[in-house]
Amino acid sequence: MSDVETRGKRKAAPDAPAGVWTPEPAPRQTPGRRLRILPFFITLAVLAAAGALGWAMWNAYMGAPWTRDGTVRAYVVTMAPQVAGQIVQLPVADNEFVHKGDLLMVIDPTNYKIAVSLAEAAVQQAQATMQNVEREAQRRQELTSLAVTKEEKQTYASNAIVAQAQYQQSVANLDQARVNLQRTEIRSPVNGWVTNLLAQLGDYANVGQNEILSSTPTRSGWTAISRRPISSRSASATQPA
Repeated sequence: MSDVETRGKRKAAPDAPAGVWTPEPAPRQTPGRRLRILPFFITLAVLAAAGALGWAMWNAYMGAPWTRDGTVRAYVVTMAPQVAGQIVQLPVADNEFVHKGDLLMVIDPTNYKIAVSLAEAAVQQAQATMQNVEREAQRRQELTSLAVTKEEKQTYASNAIVAQAQYQQSVANLDQARVNLQRTEIRSPVNGWVTNLLAQLGDYANVGQNEILSSTPTRSGWTAISRRPISSRSASATQPA
């Protein structure tokens, strides 16, 4: 077909009836455009995540105190038996929480009760002696120099002072005996958890050794009580009267 005929058909197309006209099909989108947009969103998400992570790291390392070689020091409270003796009561168990003042251990109080009784008797005896010597010294002071010499008066006065000192000493011994009796009961000095409990009934506790109660602070403000083992080799040691 020649170029003249082709041009004639193109010019005759607008003169065709309206019912014969058909719309032109819409252009189809190619999948290549979607593939080009996807890397953009991925890059945007990665940049946003990197920015958020960088901001968090900046606050962690620059905005808050920090150190690479820091150490934590715990304040420890340690206590040991102040009297020696055999353990006759152990009312606590390992990993048990105790309050301040709770009973942890009881050392045999028999010898210490006897010591208190002996000290009480000594106080009564010293008191009676002191009162008798003071009355004798008072009577000598009331006599004239014809009945008693000045030297005898001074001697009786000195004896009264000695008797009074002996009475005070016996009272102090009684106080010490009572304190030792109270020390047979070991109580918790703080609130905490009993840990590393190796002591057993029948073990012998020495003064200031072997049996040690230690407390360390915790986050909640409590303390952990740690107990070290008692050596059974000292069971043959002599208990104080």
